[in-house]
Amino acid sequence: MRKHLVGMARAVAVAVLAGIPVAAPAQDAVKVAADIYKVALENAWVRVFDIRAPAGGRTPMHSHPASILTMYTPCKLRFTAADGKKSDVEFKGGEIVWREPETHAVENIGPGECHAMQVEMKQPPPAVKKM
Repeated sequence: MRKHLVGMARAVAVAVLAGIPVAAPAQDAVKVAADIYKVALENAWVRVFDIRAPAGGRTPMHSHPASILTMYTPCKLRFTAADGKKSDVEFKGGEIVWREPETHAVENIGPGECHAMQVEMKQPPPAVKKM
């Protein structure tokens, strides 16, 4: 194990010295932004967040599996992808959108709190047994 870690550290050092960007593994949203992401429900198939981002609120880089996002309030957000690309997105209150798996940082650039619910998909539900 130690040899593996030393080899990995050397590879990262060489990449950094060569000017190659090295991305740190993305974190879980709740672990990096517990003040914004609250788990409302979790089971074997889904994890549901209650998201409340104040105006100017930011989250560090984190990842989500495929999910459904329901906006309770209008929101203007700046998403920064893992590659550094930024995109500003406006959502209407009541809007429901599908999100593919993603890694990003988020900033609320709107004038008020952004309140949303996000349902992350964990795995397909088990097959229903016929009786």
